[in-house]
Amino acid sequence: MLPPSVGDMDVTVPTAELAETAGNAVRVLSGRVVDPVLSGLLISAESDGFVLAGTDRERSFHARCPGVTRRGGRVLVPGRPFAETLRALAEPEVRLAVEGARLAVRTAGGRFALPLLDIDFHPGVDEPPQVVGTVAGSVLAAAVPPVAAAASSDETVPAFTGIRVRSEGERLVLVATDRYRLAVCSLPWEPRRGGLDVLVPAAVLAETARQVRGTSRVSLHHTAGDAERVALTWLESTVTSGVLASPFPDEAKFFSAEAECSVTVRADVLAASVRRVAPYAGPYSSITLEVGDGEVWVRGSDPSTGEAEERVEVGICGERVSRAYRATYLAEALNAYGEATIRFGMRGIRQGSIITAVDARPGGIELRYLVMPLVPR
Repeated sequence: MLPPSVGDMDVTVPTAELAETAGNAVRVLSGRVVDPVLSGLLISAESDGFVLAGTDRERSFHARCPGVTRRGGRVLVPGRPFAETLRALAEPEVRLAVEGARLAVRTAGGRFALPLLDIDFHPGVDEPPQVVGTVAGSVLAAAVPPVAAAASSDETVPAFTGIRVRSEGERLVLVATDRYRLAVCSLPWEPRRGGLDVLVPAAVLAETARQVRGTSRVSLHHTAGDAERVALTWLESTVTSGVLASPFPDEAKFFSAEAECSVTVRADVLAASVRRVAPYAGPYSSITLEVGDGEVWVRGSDPSTGEAEERVEVGICGERVSRAYRATYLAEALNAYGEATIRFGMRGIRQGSIITAVDARPGGIELRYLVMPLVPR
């Protein structure tokens, strides 16, 4: 834990790297804290490096940056203004120096001074819990976004704002739902000790996945008990989060029924058609997929702007059916597969339609997406 001490800091740091790290930190930490101390970033200049850290008690961030230290010290400054100041600078390096009750960010032609917050009241940033396994950074970065998109933003039902992260042998399974759609993604990982089954806030996991893009390996950490926490570490960075305690539905039962009709088509082709018809989706944002002979008609109708329909050639197996979907949900589900060929399985009117990739995806990722059709009015 960082001790609550202040020194006469004077350090020179590469601007671009510090700006990126500070931006990553403020995106991880909550912007809605009342206590200004918890909205601050701890800056630590030491003989062997420069550390940026912060916590809002639920989440924490810790990263090390390159720098040349003249005088060491630790300070606490407002996080968002610090990150925004650095992002606006074009100079290759900045000098950070304590000047009285301010931390001065100095460039060749400018000075930007931020007030020092009371570091004595900051709780500090704890070390991450024990490692339970590792995963390739590029694979995690590709797997998380489509799952996170299916999570809810309605915090009155906290369970649905999370992503369930569950280990199954040498596979890691990510699950999220907002009750109208459900995404399940399985990816390879290397377990170290014990199992893993936690509900992580989707916003935290999505932001972390963005940051680890291009990283060779990411370690997952977990500790159980009264203060259950999960952490991800890579290179010189760590993100830690509390877990959601609410129960989460078992996704297996939602994929059990057979499809009445399966359509095979390139995801981007169908997505493009949905995008063109969407402006005519009407007050309920309803897009209809009507299956014919070797084709699907994508239709939308709006009393105020008119109607649109477009034919997409597809492969078909099963009955000819018609299903309506919310345009945004359908488009997001299709976009998750990029240019891959998918199988779109339509089931009963009150059962979700299931989307899967026909061929194996890069990195050993297996994605299943369920979208609930709209019940006819």
